[in-house]
Amino acid sequence: MPPDKIDVLSVGVSVLNLPSATQAVLDAVANRQKGYVCVTGVHGIIEAQDDPEFRDILNNAFLCTPDGVPLVWVGRAQYGKSHMARVYGPDLMWEIFKASNDIPIRHFFYGGKEGVAEQLKSRLLQHFPNAIVAGIYCPPFRPLTDDEENTLAKQIRDAEPDIVWIGLSTPKQERFMAAHLDNLATTVMIGVGAAFDFHAGLLDQAPPWIQKAGLEWLYRLVKEPKRLWNRYSHIVPRFLFLISKQLCCPPGK
Repeated sequence: MPPDKIDVLSVGVSVLNLPSATQAVLDAVANRQKGYVCVTGVHGIIEAQDDPEFRDILNNAFLCTPDGVPLVWVGRAQYGKSHMARVYGPDLMWEIFKASNDIPIRHFFYGGKEGVAEQLKSRLLQHFPNAIVAGIYCPPFRPLTDDEENTLAKQIRDAEPDIVWIGLSTPKQERFMAAHLDNLATTVMIGVGAAFDFHAGLLDQAPPWIQKAGLEWLYRLVKEPKRLWNRYSHIVPRFLFLISKQLCCPPGK
C-alpha cells in the first residue's frame, strides 16, 4: 500500500519518515513491485514549476520522498502530518544497505565520476560486508548512445540487481529512471544524487544541526560556491515566495 501524499505546489510528496521509507522499498523488492524513487527537495519542486513533464515524472514515482526539511514543515504545518520526517538520500541508502546486510538484496550503482562508484562500493562493504554489490556502470557526461544503452541493459540483466542506485543530479536522475525503468531488468531504481560522493568520502555532509534547521543548502553553497551559486540564488527565494502563497491559500480552497 503506497503512503499518503501531500501537495507541495502540485507535486505529490510522500508522507514518510526514514524507517517507513526504508520498509516501503524493502517491501517493493520482496513483492517484485517495479517502480522508481525520487528523493525530492526544494530543487526538484522548483524544477517542476516550469517543466510539466518533470512534474509528471515526480508524480508517477513509486515514492517521492521529502528530502528537504521545508517539505516536512509544510506537511506538518498545513496537513498535520506530525510523523512526517526528512528522508535524505544518503540516509536512505545507508539504511537500506544496513537492512540488506542480512538479506540477499542485490545492488547496482549507476553514476558518479570515474572511480567514484568503485570507491563507494569499497567503503559501504567495509560497514556492510554481507551486502551484495552486483555491478557498476560509470556513464559519460552526455546521453547514452544506442550501443551504450544496450551495454548497460546487458550488464544489468547479467547482474540481476534488485535495486539500481542512480547517482546523477536532479533532474537528470529522475528523467533517467522514468525513461529506463521498463527496459532495465531491475525492480526498484532510486535516485540519490550526491550520496555517491558522500558515502565514497569525497564530500562532507552538513552537521546534523544544520540539516535539521533546513540550512543544508547554505552549507553546500559555502562548500561549492562556483557550482551552486546560480542554482540556490534562484531556487531558495522562489520557493519561499511560492510556498508562502500555498500556506496562505491551501490547494482546493
